[in-house]
Amino acid sequence: MSYVQLENGRSGTRDPARGGRPAVAAVTLGIFTVMTAELLPVGLLTPAAADLAVSEGSAALTVTVPGLVAALAAPLVTARAADADRRTLLVGLLLLAAAANLVSALAGHLATVLAARVLLGIAIGGFWALAGGLAPRLVPAGAVGRATAVVFGGVSAASVLGVPAGTLLTERAGWRWAFAATGLLALLAAAALRALLPRLPGAATAAGTGPDGERAAGTGRRRGTAAAARPEGETADGGTPGGQAPRRGPTGLLSLPRRNRRVRTGLLLTLALVTGHFLAYSFVRPLLTDRSGIPGSLLGLLLLGYGVAGVAGNFLVGPRAARTPARALATVAGALGAVLLAAFLLGDGAAAGAVLLLLWGLAYGGVSIALQSWFMAAAPDEVETATGLNVSVFCLAIALGALLGGLLADAYPLGTVLLAGAVLTLAALPVAVLSGRNATS
Repeated sequence: MSYVQLENGRSGTRDPARGGRPAVAAVTLGIFTVMTAELLPVGLLTPAAADLAVSEGSAALTVTVPGLVAALAAPLVTARAADADRRTLLVGLLLLAAAANLVSALAGHLATVLAARVLLGIAIGGFWALAGGLAPRLVPAGAVGRATAVVFGGVSAASVLGVPAGTLLTERAGWRWAFAATGLLALLAAAALRALLPRLPGAATAAGTGPDGERAAGTGRRRGTAAAARPEGETADGGTPGGQAPRRGPTGLLSLPRRNRRVRTGLLLTLALVTGHFLAYSFVRPLLTDRSGIPGSLLGLLLLGYGVAGVAGNFLVGPRAARTPARALATVAGALGAVLLAAFLLGDGAAAGAVLLLLWGLAYGGVSIALQSWFMAAAPDEVETATGLNVSVFCLAIALGALLGGLLADAYPLGTVLLAGAVLTLAALPVAVLSGRNATS
């Protein structure tokens, strides 16, 4: 049973103003903040490594560690906090992120930074998993697709605006100030969420008994994009027959991929696309400066252009992803793989490197919203569970990409990370195409 059904069963109608645009904006700021914090080392890898007296491959662990922790935290937080108020949880996770970034800013050794990044990983996984599926609880049904695009614009903006902003600050004031500024941003985002987000009880609380002692129940199956995209023969909860509520906790969490084919496919697509991207993107700074010969003074400006292109990609893909997630994912996979392959073959010069970087941002900008739309369509009545699994694999893929990229960068010419990324992202293309055909056949 979906959150919308639970709330409809309680009040009879859906309140179209519950939270609304201000709440969506606050959630977007929060998700932008935690994802910027995760990816921040990408833009300051070289100076941080030099200051901490470690290799760039070792410094890449600052991306790998929070990704691995977030991969574990995302499904566990959603499973263990089923009854908790989402506003309270999200504010607490942002405060944890603020503390982790401020500790990193003061750290004198890589081990201290990595310890702080463990705490950050908990905040990232929990926040993204809980926030990713909130749009149906904040806006009317007709605005869910647009609100989801806005929320996941925060993910795209972190990759494409947060990292460039951190790079610019690093160039002017040092890498420690970039961490400190991100910590202060997390405090600001926590205050915004506390002020603008309504109280949002967990699934078990929302489904609890009402004043008359009867359990709240939906009055009918929710109609909309997600329901329309569900494959014929699958129930709304991913295969649970007879209208039974999906199971909560670790058992229900692990059972969802087993009983829902589209969720399984989506997790594979997430793994391929995100690992492929971060194989190369974790080393975007040395790729641009050492391989393409772009001066370091232009790096921040170019990454800002990458960011603008990525935000544009998010909103270009968003409407199509809401209607046809499989086609949107196929388009994104093909475009991202083609750009990485072109960068491997043609990215030795400064002009080519700059142009391909902008195309890279445009292609990657649609990844997060396309994947979230896939999971919302695959399991519309278990959005938090499906999103938690997606976030888990997404963060694991970030860590895996950074780790594999570090191994390749230390053992082979730097351009090898681009070729490996292209192979993985292009592997997602036929999977998305075939899944789309199966869903409509």
